[in-house]
Amino acid sequence: MLSIIAVTKQQEKLVGLTMDDIRANSGDYEWYWVDFDQPSEKEIDLLSSWFHFHPLAIEDCLHRLQRPKMDHYGDTHFFVLHALHPESLFVHEVNLFLNANFVVTFHSHQSPEVRAAMDKVMATSDEKRLKPLHAAYHLMDELVDRYFPAVYAIDDHLAEREIENSERSGTAMLDALFDIRSRLLHLRKTINPMRDLLYRILGSDRIEELPEQRAFFTDVHDHLLKLSEMIDSSREMTADLRDSYMSYSSNRMNSIMKTLTVITTIFMPLTFIAGVYGMNFEHMPELHWRSGYADVLVLMAVLGFVMFLWFKRKGWFD
Repeated sequence: MLSIIAVTKQQEKLVGLTMDDIRANSGDYEWYWVDFDQPSEKEIDLLSSWFHFHPLAIEDCLHRLQRPKMDHYGDTHFFVLHALHPESLFVHEVNLFLNANFVVTFHSHQSPEVRAAMDKVMATSDEKRLKPLHAAYHLMDELVDRYFPAVYAIDDHLAEREIENSERSGTAMLDALFDIRSRLLHLRKTINPMRDLLYRILGSDRIEELPEQRAFFTDVHDHLLKLSEMIDSSREMTADLRDSYMSYSSNRMNSIMKTLTVITTIFMPLTFIAGVYGMNFEHMPELHWRSGYADVLVLMAVLGFVMFLWFKRKGWFD
């Protein structure tokens, strides 16, 4: 499906146009924006038959998922951008062709970011900002703004995990941390290439009107830097939580092993005594003592109690 808006030479904004309108009144338009939203094969053919885009750029549109990048084909600039669903973290590609006379976006999935950017263009009253390059800025800004909810959600999730660290079982805690790290890795693979792309755009001398619009693209780049720093901070926090839990588990295991060792040590002499008098040799003088059984029990009790006091004094039960 095609959605088309246009700006006339009198700075009038038109919406709901068709390709026939563009063909019939091409001289009346300052520039126009054609959005290819989940296009059909017939609509895809317009990329080559109408716009005459470079075959490599068209190939990049049809082969998903390309890394965010910028290519220059004559006076047309081609951008591969990534859109992110904040909950599922599903990434889909938005391709952007930028020319002094038109903006073309191409995407195989629904993109509310493109729709929002087109609405912002239609709402713009400043003629200096009613330019194709500023329309490209609106699109990139919308894409980046929709990265924030996913990053903030993970940040909040980590804060909850830190509070619940002592209340959850070990397996549940580790599973939650590894799930968060997986989501952070997924986000980093999306955000860092977009950050690098904006850096390349700011350093490019091929885009004519960029000096006038540099402040806007710098703002988008700053947002991506902030997102990248938040992801790195969250990854460090997950590592700290994991290390804290592993340290806690190790200390707890050491405490348990120490307690078991003390108990085992106390019962070693008792087991030895019981083993000796359980051999039942005929000529064991103690077997004929009338009070031998009670004496041995008292000896074992006293010995165990004395060892318990000794270990407790040394702090083994702390």
